[in-house]
Amino acid sequence: MRRLFSTSVSDGAFSFAMLVLRLGAGSLVLILHGLDKLMHFAAKAPHFADPFHIGSTTSLAMVLFAEVFCSTFVMLGLFTRLACIPLIIDLATALVYAHGGHYFGPGELAGIFLVSFFTILINGPGSISLDRFIAK
Repeated sequence: MRRLFSTSVSDGAFSFAMLVLRLGAGSLVLILHGLDKLMHFAAKAPHFADPFHIGSTTSLAMVLFAEVFCSTFVMLGLFTRLACIPLIIDLATALVYAHGGHYFGPGELAGIFLVSFFTILINGPGSISLDRFIAK
């Protein structure tokens, strides 16, 4: 009970917290958003938003890369900081373009994911990651 109210943070607790954040945010983006776009790519491609004017199919492919592959890399802790960058761009675009920048309202989920992946980008994956094992 005493540790619950302590203000000190151990390296193990930090690494475990980053693991939980990586697994939570990565799996939710993958399952709730990425897999649906992957399964229905042909049906969604012609009508997908094109905020950068590169074509709707290309836009969907880039979002698919971020939400499927990059979120998987984040969950594994493999090239974590690099994998966060496409996710941050994807979620910032979704927040501003698709949800009109309404962070408190329809864009709330995109905003929460954006903050989560930005936190992972800044702090890194923690020691419970494949990046840590590769660095040894």
